[in-house]
Amino acid sequence: MYDIIIIGAGTAGIAAYKQAVRHTQNILIINTGPWDTTCARVGCMPSKVLISSANRMHDIQHANEIGLNLNGEVGTTQVMHRVRSLRDQFTQATLDDVEKWPVQHKISGTAKFINANTIEVNGQHYQSKSFIVAVGSTPTYDQAWKDELGDLLITSDQIFELPYLPKSLAVIGSGVIALELAQAMQRLGVQVTMFARSRKVGSLTSPQLQQIAQKTLSKEIKILFETLPEKINQLNGQVEIKYSQQGTQQTLITDYMLVATGRESQLKQLDLVTIDQSFSDLKKLPIDANTKQLGTYPIFVVGDAHSSTSIQHEAAHEGKMTVQNCLNFPDIKPIKTLTALGIVFCQPEMASVAKTHKQLSAENIDFVTGFVSYEGQGRAQVLAKNQGAVEIYVSKKDGKILGAELFCPAAEHLAHLLAWLIDADATLADALNKPFYHPTLEEGLRTALKHARRQLS
Repeated sequence: MYDIIIIGAGTAGIAAYKQAVRHTQNILIINTGPWDTTCARVGCMPSKVLISSANRMHDIQHANEIGLNLNGEVGTTQVMHRVRSLRDQFTQATLDDVEKWPVQHKISGTAKFINANTIEVNGQHYQSKSFIVAVGSTPTYDQAWKDELGDLLITSDQIFELPYLPKSLAVIGSGVIALELAQAMQRLGVQVTMFARSRKVGSLTSPQLQQIAQKTLSKEIKILFETLPEKINQLNGQVEIKYSQQGTQQTLITDYMLVATGRESQLKQLDLVTIDQSFSDLKKLPIDANTKQLGTYPIFVVGDAHSSTSIQHEAAHEGKMTVQNCLNFPDIKPIKTLTALGIVFCQPEMASVAKTHKQLSAENIDFVTGFVSYEGQGRAQVLAKNQGAVEIYVSKKDGKILGAELFCPAAEHLAHLLAWLIDADATLADALNKPFYHPTLEEGLRTALKHARRQLS
């Protein structure tokens, strides 16, 4: 019997293995498919390579805004070649690391539970005192659409395999993945049409920032809000999409259709009902949010196998910290929670830190909103990237910074500063006592903090 069996070798599983092997050699890690991570292979890394090329081209095309005259041409095959080349470099680094692990520690195959202490892989049974389940998730799509379109329907798992940039692309969805890829493709000369189920783009929950984001992004991307395809056909090697707007049926012909409407857990492959019949509904599994424990069993589910977000650093943290709960079972302790931090790499960037506007409102917390527009912010104007705004949420009770939402240039960096302040339990006064160099984008945060202070006083 093993001390720990880890199922899944993505970000969370690899982090769990590296931590567990420090404490015991009596471990096993099982994986289906490639021994690398979603992030490196089809997620955050290849998408950022594509976005980097797209944003560089956008800057060239808009160089006249800073007094320069430049001409640029998109290499439709070179861009995708660079995406795959760097992607392969990132994944190979992970594969090289896994190759060094002892052979007896790893098995390729699909695991299924026989009972709470036994799994079956490739026809063999393996028992363990505890399990870490890190099977991850996969993109969702309408199977009927896939049957009709075949390879013309792609998800984020296939888009980076395109040999060249298409001339046109329909994007179904308006969330994080949809927005990042749609804008990147548009900036690289692809004619993009986004279909959004609701009036929402990206991750922002603030009504004010949502309106600003919708207005800003709609100037660059054709976004059909509250509109979804009604009929999908394959027509002469292209995709024909019929939809309605204002009571009139419209037709769109496009090279590919990218479906980015969410991801679903791969927990269903594990046959959890053999442990407990009540586990048939994967969306209602009794997984403790603080410990990641499944019911009362020595089974811990980490990463995006059971999460509303697919965030790499959180998955790694959960995988690492859960090892102690496995080794000390049944002595279970909460996993230290990181300050929530989410970033969308569109332009302007979006970010959320700690409590969002929606969460604070739902919890009836009394707070003020410090607001700053980046349209007139000094450094943003210098960079000719003066778009968007920031909201910082401050408690009326004690002046502590509770959270923030950002839609502005360099939000990925500003969000980290705010996350670290919140993690340090900083108040509004604490934050305003920090240095703000001039002229920087960080000065915008000071403006928002001062706006909050005026409301408190």
